[in-house]
Amino acid sequence: MVSIEGMTEFWDRLVGAQPDPPPLLVLLTGVVALLVVSTRLPWRVARNAITIAHEGGHALAALLTGRKLRGIRLHSDTSGLTLSAGRPTGPGMVLTLLAGYIAPPLVGLGGAWLLAGNRITLLLWLAVILLLAMLVMIRNLFGVLSLLVTGGVVLAVSWYASPQVQAAFAWTSVWFLLLGGVRPVIELQRLRTRRGMPASDADQLAGITGFPAFFWVVLFGLVNLAVLVVGGLMLAGPLLAEAGITW
Repeated sequence: MVSIEGMTEFWDRLVGAQPDPPPLLVLLTGVVALLVVSTRLPWRVARNAITIAHEGGHALAALLTGRKLRGIRLHSDTSGLTLSAGRPTGPGMVLTLLAGYIAPPLVGLGGAWLLAGNRITLLLWLAVILLLAMLVMIRNLFGVLSLLVTGGVVLAVSWYASPQVQAAFAWTSVWFLLLGGVRPVIELQRLRTRRGMPASDADQLAGITGFPAFFWVVLFGLVNLAVLVVGGLMLAGPLLAEAGITW
């Protein structure tokens, strides 16, 4: 039976602040995340995390706008599909389609806000909870395995790793979400230029709003770049403080 003291200790560990990370750690984790995003093989593997956030954004927007969520599929080629039922046009559908590409950096921004307060353990446990919540709506085997592996890694780090390893993992992950939100937008426009993508989020938005698909691609990019700047400044707090810079 769990004691009150044990629950109190767990709660303090969950919501308590960890020590400030060394500025060098902040810098190195940002460099590692940038290398992963900019190199082919690491990006192909790590992009699954971006897809999880992308499809999770669609799903959350669908639920918040009153649409009925039918399910989520994640594929081994790092593509995904979120199905929801409701009006095929209107604000709910627009917000649902809009949410996908901007979700990864927005999730990263939330993570950066938590890390700015040194809430590393809370960040990791929230990530596990969100992955478990998303698991309920997964409708294919690869998607289930992808979420279980991702959630298992985060849970293992949060429970067994040293504070230093937790900090490195958390900062790298959040940097990756912030930086990794930009590349898919570039890839989207490249694919649209080469062969067209009538089923892409941007093209579907064009079909129901009247604004051209390129408008939506540019909007995705501008939002993600703005979020990257704000989140990056949050994460770089220890570096800026050491340099005597405040913002």
